[in-house]
Amino acid sequence: MTLNGKICVVTGGASGIGLAIAKHFAGAGGKVALADIDIEGAEAAADELGQDHIAVEMDVTDPDAVQRGIDKVVDTFGGVDVLVSNAGVQMVKRVEEFEYAEWNKIIAIHLGGAFLTSKAVLPHMYRQGSGTILFMGSVHSLEASALKAPYVAAKHGLLGLARTIAKEGGSKGVRTNVLCPGFVKTPLVEKQIPEQAKDLGISEEEVINEVMLGETVDKEFTTVEDVAQTALFLASFPTNALTGQSIVVSHGWRMD
Repeated sequence: MTLNGKICVVTGGASGIGLAIAKHFAGAGGKVALADIDIEGAEAAADELGQDHIAVEMDVTDPDAVQRGIDKVVDTFGGVDVLVSNAGVQMVKRVEEFEYAEWNKIIAIHLGGAFLTSKAVLPHMYRQGSGTILFMGSVHSLEASALKAPYVAAKHGLLGLARTIAKEGGSKGVRTNVLCPGFVKTPLVEKQIPEQAKDLGISEEEVINEVMLGETVDKEFTTVEDVAQTALFLASFPTNALTGQSIVVSHGWRMD
């Protein structure tokens, strides 16, 4: 799988899944813009990747910041071929305990960020007649878990947005898919373990083995490398045969 100099934007690229995807894209010959609200982290990651890669400061909930970031990518590289909308946060509470501001924050980052970054890159992709957009969904794009109402709602919404863009962009050479990982042991997930244990009244070991990994075939967490390799496959896929799809990467937790 090769990207042959394709220009790739990865939001949330300074760490975790985003950084793993950026590394795989760079290793496959892509030119990567690591977009992150943590500009220092993004700059350090871009330096690690090498001279063909840049850091872009971006708050994906701010339309002006998103447009400035994509403008910088286009000014630097001349276009955009691949967008990975990956930036995300998580809070674990029951529905009645969520503040409306917390709900809005999670929806704005996951779903609003996907919309704003897509809106910014699509004119460039349409002009060149090609492009790939990947949304970082979740198994929670396809089913629900307790304590994650805004996250689950946002991840479900990504499916609708991706399929709409796939319909609108197909004749213009743009395809859109949603990556749906299971539990990936990033700091975002590790933080949830004691929170869920407290709320559900069970041990942290039970949260891991029953809540998070209970439906997998091997009791293994999905890794950032699992997700990054799948992202590279989708980014390098040559035709519209794969568009508007949800691709589950979950060690068998969810089987469609």
